[in-house]
Amino acid sequence: MKNALQATRRFLNSRWGFFLLAVVLFWAKTVYAYTTKFNLGVKGSMQFLLLMLNPLPTTILLFGVALYLKGRKSYIVMVIIDLLTSIWLFANVLYYREFSDFLGINLIKGSGAVSNNLGGSIMGIVKGSDFLVFLDVAVLILLLAFKVIRVDIRPLKLRYAMTVTAFALALFGLNLSMAQNDRSGLLTRTFDNNYIVKYLGLNAYSVYDSVKAAQTSAVRAKADSSDMKSVLKYLKTSRLAPNSQYFGKAKGKNIIVIHLESFQQFLIDFKWDGQEVTPNLNKIYHDNNTLSFSNFFHQVGTGKTADAEMMMENSLFGLPEGPAMVQYGTTNTFQAAPAILDQKGYTTAAFHGDVPSFWNRENTYKSWGYDFFFSTNYLPKKASYMENYGMKDKIFMMESANYLQRLPQPFYAKLITVTNHYPYPLDKANQTIPKTDTGDNTVDGYVQTAHYLDQSIGEFMAWLKDSGMEKNTMVVFYGDHYGISANHKKAMAKLTGKENFGNYENAMYQRVPFMIHMDGLQGGVKTTYGGEIDALPTILDLAGVQNTDTVQFGQDLLADNRNQIVPFRNGDFVTPQYTKVGSTYYNTQDGKQLKLTDAQKQDVEKINNHVQTQLSFSDKVITGDLLRFYKPDWFKKVVKSDYNYNRKKGDALLKKLQKESPTSMFQKNNDKSLLNLYKTDAPELKNASNYSEELASSDYSQANASSSSSSDSDSSSSSSASSSSK
Repeated sequence: MKNALQATRRFLNSRWGFFLLAVVLFWAKTVYAYTTKFNLGVKGSMQFLLLMLNPLPTTILLFGVALYLKGRKSYIVMVIIDLLTSIWLFANVLYYREFSDFLGINLIKGSGAVSNNLGGSIMGIVKGSDFLVFLDVAVLILLLAFKVIRVDIRPLKLRYAMTVTAFALALFGLNLSMAQNDRSGLLTRTFDNNYIVKYLGLNAYSVYDSVKAAQTSAVRAKADSSDMKSVLKYLKTSRLAPNSQYFGKAKGKNIIVIHLESFQQFLIDFKWDGQEVTPNLNKIYHDNNTLSFSNFFHQVGTGKTADAEMMMENSLFGLPEGPAMVQYGTTNTFQAAPAILDQKGYTTAAFHGDVPSFWNRENTYKSWGYDFFFSTNYLPKKASYMENYGMKDKIFMMESANYLQRLPQPFYAKLITVTNHYPYPLDKANQTIPKTDTGDNTVDGYVQTAHYLDQSIGEFMAWLKDSGMEKNTMVVFYGDHYGISANHKKAMAKLTGKENFGNYENAMYQRVPFMIHMDGLQGGVKTTYGGEIDALPTILDLAGVQNTDTVQFGQDLLADNRNQIVPFRNGDFVTPQYTKVGSTYYNTQDGKQLKLTDAQKQDVEKINNHVQTQLSFSDKVITGDLLRFYKPDWFKKVVKSDYNYNRKKGDALLKKLQKESPTSMFQKNNDKSLLNLYKTDAPELKNASNYSEELASSDYSQANASSSSSSDSDSSSSSSASSSSK
């Protein structure tokens, strides 16, 4: 035994020994992270073997770089490589916990667009056990610092280092071959990054993602008009005639789209502690003047809110490797809802209670053709008004109403709420319903912020009615994405009273609200299956806008003979008959896992082909900027330099448009504000009636001057260099 210990110590005191120790420790902690921090869906002995094997090739390859160096440099470089790869693993652990995906190069490049207010979210995500991924680094440093392991300064022959590199590459080749054998087309057909990590490892995924990002960049340079012709040919087969009962029902009316942040469908009619969590939205959902869709799904990927906006306003899917708004929003050509409706006589405006740079909105909205973007540069900057990702919803909705009443009618306006956003914090004064008791901090605060959001909706809708604007307005509500991710299944099972909350249940809980409310709409709860990709065609048909030659991948939810296939960004799908999660199929109606018959295999193969084709063509439109090659005869191309969201410019434009078209509610009320009719119980407004009267009596360009005197300079610094205004 003593001889064995001495031999082991001698080996560890050699460079080969230290190298092997570093590799083994890194492999062990990586397997620990794979099995405890990620949900990779390992099935069967082969997948488990590959999961255990895949950290080794890239670890040996990377750590082997240090073997080419001499003496102490070799040890230092090996520890540095260990530290850097550990940081990368740690970052992915945190990101995966919230987004169920892995970091990619495009996401990192766009991180500046989402960095605001992320500190609180990160603190809410981190667990103490996450830091175990740095344990091997600490062990190696301590062993060297206390000279338990001594540095071997003897030179290592070059051929030995090269042999290690060759061995690592050969081992990766074996890994890839085994992975391809278990899942054919792994690198060419997958839309789910979990498969890449499960089969090839996190480091290999990083290389794969970087190569894919570079290829995507090259796509635009190579794209030409023939690619657009292929897309148009495909879309021609999916065009549907609008429902004659509803087409043009909202023609000439205002359109207000309210973005319900992180709001899932299960909250509708949900009660906690004897209270309805969302009584106002429940009332709207069941109203005879509301078209409600009970099988409407979000379809976002890693871009989450940005993906939802892309679908809602363009009927184009988000991308698999990061938010398209960040990557392509500034440079691409679009034919978005604001531009389409603007050219039909609408005034268009977006409202968001955070900085204009978030998700690259300021640049993207110019590409989409918004006349106005009312961000925090237009809103009072008071600390008590802000929470988490921006202005609290009650104050935001009231501030938005102040500008809505001044927009020339008809108008198209999007209001983005933010209070119901992870990690769901809410100050005590605004808590009017207790937290749930699942024991999961993420889940338990969800009902409180959802209840607060609902109250803000109730106040806003009451003002629409009292002001008279409701009679001439169609209001669209949609949930942008899930609020509770798949990493909280145990808590969701307890919250929803389900014995089992597995992959099928999680897929069903990707339903989000989609409601269209308007006086005389002849509403009802519709059970047709659809998703965010279908929203724009539905809204345009209701508005009476001919939509037969646009590039949109959705179908009007009210049209007859819809295919009712709901593709998800990772290639999964839901139809009235089948639900696909990974490689498993379920009966949508009862949730039972299916052992497919030959006939069912043919059915799902057709659906899979449809899903992959639709996602692929949509991706090509965005990555190739194909809309630069196609313009319907009636559509005027958006000139981005015509738009400027500087507050001073915006106020001047609003006055100009009011003069040219005196149709705003404000002007129809003899140039008197209707905001005195807005009632809110927001505790931050010590005297809510005085606050609304102050806004009502002030000129809109000065209403917030006392609380945001620096708005113009702030806006100028974040706006584009364009000096013209639309």
